Amino acid sequence: MLSPVRRMNLSDSMDGIIHSTESFGAADGPGIRFVVFMQGCNMRCKFCHNPDSWGFNGERISAAELLQRALRYSDFWGKNGGITLSGGEPMLQPEFAAQFFGMAKEKGIHTALDTSAQPFCSKDERFAALFRLTDLVLLDIKHIDSEKHRALTGFDNKNILECAKYLDRRNIPVWIRHVVIPGYESDSELLRLGEFIRSLSNVQKTELLPYHTFGSHKWEALGMRYPFGSLPPASRHDIEHAASLINSDTYTP
Repeated sequence: MLSPVRRMNLSDSMDGIIHSTESFGAADGPGIRFVVFMQGCNMRCKFCHNPDSWGFNGERISAAELLQRALRYSDFWGKNGGITLSGGEPMLQPEFAAQFFGMAKEKGIHTALDTSAQPFCSKDERFAALFRLTDLVLLDIKHIDSEKHRALTGFDNKNILECAKYLDRRNIPVWIRHVVIPGYESDSELLRLGEFIRSLSNVQKTELLPYHTFGSHKWEALGMRYPFGSLPPASRHDIEHAASLINSDTYTP
């Protein structure tokens, strides 16, 4: 049960830094959603399709202004849609995210947080405050093996797995998201990932997302070499094979 929302004064609205917004998102939570891509990310995922979101040089906007922008599209949301904070990494701006979600909850809007939880610490009240205002967490697990996770992203997966257990203890609904990269995971590692997911009681869905190269041109535009070079996108067979091992009942081909 979420705590009651404290009514906020719009004149006290704090600023956040965002990368961009999507007014009609259909792949970032249930229903049609207004998606905010936050600026800033600690991870350096080798398959990142938004490397231009890593720094903090985006658009500065107040929580109140951002909500007003989102509300222009609220007629599209229906009963199942709402607002999603994605990234970048929204948990790098936890106070702003919590205020924005608090204002959204006052309007009865469903809130979803898409995160890799890299800055997560269970003792940090800022994250607890944010999760109290979050209806659904889309939790990205890049790899179940800690060292392979480090090789893939620059960090191990300790914070992510700890966050998953934290959300489970608090019965906060979660969708697990996992990118399937051809040849990067063994069958035993996919089985371990499935075992971990099944150990959680709050997971409503597991989404397997195919690795793609759509963002490679951004790396080149930023003067960086795309790490995966000519690695082909994941095929439907790759996704179905991973799904069979993880025992996922849903996947995105």
